[in-house]
Amino acid sequence: MKYSALKGVHDIYPPDIFDWQKVESLAKNVFSVYGFQELRAPIIESTDVFIRSIGETTDIVEKEMYTFTDKGGRRITLRPEGTAPVVRCYVENHLYKLPAPQKFFYYGPMFRHERPQAGRFRQFHQIGAEAFGVDEPKIDAEIFSMLRIFFQRLGLKGLKFEVNSIGCEKCRPDHRSALLNFFSGRIDGLCPDCKRRYHHNPLRILDCKVPACISLREGAPHVTDFLCGECREHFDTFLSCIKMLDIPYVINPNMVRGLDYYTRTTFEVTCEHLGAQNAVAAGGRYDRLVKDFGGPPTPAIGFAIGMERVTSLMKASGTGSIPAPPVFIAAIGKRAEEEGLVIADRLRQKGVWVELGYSVNSLKSQMRRADRLSAGHVIIIGEDEIRSGRIKWKRLSDSAQGEMTFIEAEEFFGENG
Repeated sequence: MKYSALKGVHDIYPPDIFDWQKVESLAKNVFSVYGFQELRAPIIESTDVFIRSIGETTDIVEKEMYTFTDKGGRRITLRPEGTAPVVRCYVENHLYKLPAPQKFFYYGPMFRHERPQAGRFRQFHQIGAEAFGVDEPKIDAEIFSMLRIFFQRLGLKGLKFEVNSIGCEKCRPDHRSALLNFFSGRIDGLCPDCKRRYHHNPLRILDCKVPACISLREGAPHVTDFLCGECREHFDTFLSCIKMLDIPYVINPNMVRGLDYYTRTTFEVTCEHLGAQNAVAAGGRYDRLVKDFGGPPTPAIGFAIGMERVTSLMKASGTGSIPAPPVFIAAIGKRAEEEGLVIADRLRQKGVWVELGYSVNSLKSQMRRADRLSAGHVIIIGEDEIRSGRIKWKRLSDSAQGEMTFIEAEEFFGENG
């Protein structure tokens, strides 16, 4: 029987895994500069965690969650996004008692049962960050800057930073009424999902990707025209801060995000090269969610980065990299192999990546393998080298070559490997 991966999931292996490791390592380095610390939440949660946070009428909860009943009769869900588990952890472990802000980052797989397409999979991966306890728009700008630095250091270009404010519970009702009035004569032309959204959450019609709905929402009232005084001041201050940080941005009044917990600041980083699913990173404020989970009123903001989309852009732009061993040891003969094994072990103890040739391969085939691996130097050991106590070396980048003693080789490559 031939086995294959399930539809909508995929294996990640060399050389692609090197791009993933580069993204994860860079995220950890950049985020730590801003004071974010790693948090690891479970992949499975009680289904109520997501119904309560994301919203019962969202597509994720209604159609896309991987939900099952376990042997104890509990409804369990594979996490479809990362914010809700982090909030649950924050409240359950009373992290709000610690000095604010509390800042966390995470990475790992998420799961949604949706039609697989370019940039969208049933098991996908995200890097996310969440900050709790500060309602100042300054932290919104800090997070925006953190994303900018992260993508710059990855070498990605052609990205657009889009921002909006969707207000709060005070000003959203007026915008909702205006939307209901605007779409009342257009309901028949909306897609089935948006017909349902019209009654439950008309704001999300603005987030629909169906071409007919995009056309019908032209001229729809913008939420920024209905912001209360506090939300207007918050948004204006946020825009002022990112201008001071010299971050180019575009206000996108139709960007509302697809989850019910968002308030005020929302943002996306998009790339036109990705097609319809063009968001590389997205997030915003969710100032009510901690209270909804039973914690004290706590402002919060966060975002998630799509790993598959980022690595796809890296591959397309040529910014990915494949690591290469600094040293390859080609040995011919039993005694030479033994000596090569000892040298390799000593270098590896010093933290040097060393690859070995094997007896089944000729020197020529070992050199070919070293070349395929893009090794920095090849150490050649044979019977003559054993007798003389001097090994031959060759630098593959320019074909420079020479000889040195075994001890000199260990010292040189241990320091320069």
